[in-house]
Amino acid sequence: MLLAFFAPLSAGEADDAESAALALVNDQEKQGFTFRAETWVAPLSKDFGKAVRMQMFKGNEYCVAVAVPRKSGIHVKGEVLDLDGKPVGEIQPVLEGWGFLLFFKPKKTGVYVATVRMEESGKLKDTHCALITGYR
Repeated sequence: MLLAFFAPLSAGEADDAESAALALVNDQEKQGFTFRAETWVAPLSKDFGKAVRMQMFKGNEYCVAVAVPRKSGIHVKGEVLDLDGKPVGEIQPVLEGWGFLLFFKPKKTGVYVATVRMEESGKLKDTHCALITGYR
């Protein structure tokens, strides 16, 4: 009975989120970043954000592209957290709010966390989110 209250997310939303993240990647590839072939795609709740752990190596510069479906009206924000849970790096949001790029050059090799959550300035509804990591 409880499941009747939750609308399922469509596979099309996952594809739209991935397409949006890939659109962010195009210009960064021209800047010399190499992006992983696989895209992390997962549901993003209006009530809770996501945190994705990733191994980063000293000496590399990283670019993390994060997006939700472009026409969803949802605005997202996020950051990279260091080994102590402190925000690091530079954030470039997309003007329309549906995605952003995180840039970071770690001083230590280790596991870092990229976060994403919805902003109240956009629609608040469950959707899919995509994340692609690149380095140079």
